[in-house]
Amino acid sequence: MKIAVTSTGSDLDAQIDPRFGRAQYLLIIDVESYEVEAIENPNIAAGGGAGIQTSQLVVDRGAEAVLTGNCGPNAFRTLAAAGLKIYTGLNGSVREAVESLKSGELTPTEGPSVPGHFGSSG
Repeated sequence: MKIAVTSTGSDLDAQIDPRFGRAQYLLIIDVESYEVEAIENPNIAAGGGAGIQTSQLVVDRGAEAVLTGNCGPNAFRTLAAAGLKIYTGLNGSVREAVESLKSGELTPTEGPSVPGHFGSSG
């Protein structure tokens, strides 16, 4: 299974980025092999629509779940409509979050965890 994790860096030891749409990096991880594709988020400075655009990027990469600190309403709707499970409230390292998912410690989020435009500077 492939998952997407928001990250402040490009590897498994980086910290979870608390923002989804404007995360510094998206790590697409195969949870069986731990193969990682690190993507610098092209939407980090978007004037608007960052959550939707980042959601589409994650869907296009074949992820089945998202692990992040927070997820706003537009991103949540887009991800949920594509059938992805969304896990919010995470912090610590990406590796720790993946291990928590694999061990069944995480529960999918039922709705957005922050209002729209969370993490934007404007």
